[in-house]
Amino acid sequence: MLIRPFLAISALMLLASAVHAQGTVYRCPGPPVLYTDALSAREAADKGCRTIEGTPITVVQAPRPRSGAPADPNAKSPGDARIDANQQKFRDTERRRLLEAELRATEDRLSAARAEFNNGQGERRGDERNYQRYLDRMAGLKDSITRLEGDVQALKREISKLP
Repeated sequence: MLIRPFLAISALMLLASAVHAQGTVYRCPGPPVLYTDALSAREAADKGCRTIEGTPITVVQAPRPRSGAPADPNAKSPGDARIDANQQKFRDTERRRLLEAELRATEDRLSAARAEFNNGQGERRGDERNYQRYLDRMAGLKDSITRLEGDVQALKREISKLP
């Protein structure tokens, strides 16, 4: 029988210490609004802070800032990246080869479009009984020729920049 009152008193003391450990939480005005339990009642009154009672408070930890060191100790920073001369020569040669192949393919498409356009006098197709369809196709071909000519010039510029 003595155990019950002892347990009740122990539970009340534990509850009182938990409430006391939480302390009074203040909401202080101003940009930014500050929620704190680190102020005394006098400091809170001086700053115009109000107490928050009965409202649960959630504390979110800020993420830790990343250090300046890379995660991989063997990783090089962008300033340290040096490429072997042979490797760079291989890359340049490969890039030139790809650009020249693209240039040849674009020039072939351009010559085919020019042949079909035939200086604006292209042949009418069987599905172009409506004259407007023919005119639309010729306008599309003309735009395509202009675009392909620009592509050829751009590819030649890129190739000329290579060593």
